[in-house]
Amino acid sequence: MKVLLTGCQGQVGYYLNRQLKEKPWTLLACGRRELDISDGEAVADMVQSFMPDVIINAAAYTAVDRAESESELAFKVNADGPENLAKAAQKVNAALLHISTDYVFSGNKEGLYSESDAVAPNGVYGVSKLAGEAAVIKHCPQHIILRTAWVFGEHGQNFVKTMLRLSQEKKQLSVVADQFGGPTFAGDVAKTLIKIVSQIEVNANCCWGVYHYSGSPHVSWSQFAETIFREAQEQGIMECSPVLSAIETSCYPTAAKRSANSA
Repeated sequence: MKVLLTGCQGQVGYYLNRQLKEKPWTLLACGRRELDISDGEAVADMVQSFMPDVIINAAAYTAVDRAESESELAFKVNADGPENLAKAAQKVNAALLHISTDYVFSGNKEGLYSESDAVAPNGVYGVSKLAGEAAVIKHCPQHIILRTAWVFGEHGQNFVKTMLRLSQEKKQLSVVADQFGGPTFAGDVAKTLIKIVSQIEVNANCCWGVYHYSGSPHVSWSQFAETIFREAQEQGIMECSPVLSAIETSCYPTAAKRSANSA
């Protein structure tokens, strides 16, 4: 089994790279320097040269607010990139595993989002990720699209690291309490993708399609922050936590609209 990993230096890609090295497979792990997925010719050459059985795309433009002013770059990475990979994968009969996001939905639904729910992204980031999904579906029938949400880990920038940093700088913090989702450890996303690769290895006729994967329980950002600070104190990372104030989304305006429900 030969596996090509893109975005190996990203939040999930970091764990994929580490965990894939423990498997008896031939791995080619690429960061942006090794492979810019928005470069169709470079992608085609890399795939034709390596001839992977499976491609895992962990590369993405994830700056949600900045995407509102950098739409061209967001679409190059999140839409053109997956399309290039899908076309290249289909030519060599490889499966493509692609990471997507809850931002493809409006976030207004009551209850859990299912894979069959209608998509309706609110901002550039979500629209670009949805375009990437559509390209994968169109050009590579052998695909798994894994939508996840609220990803965190030791590597990269995320809510947990931001809260720990702010706790050292401020005695009081205001955190949004009317947005809900399932915090998801990046290492678990990686582990799940690798389980899917293992299934592909033994059964080429997998149930291809779109799947949701995120953590539980579903909490607000404010509740998540409370848990982070409690755990940090129990582990001796901080002596005392800042005073938390639960606020509404309207009190914390951002360039991109956020989902009320990402569950």
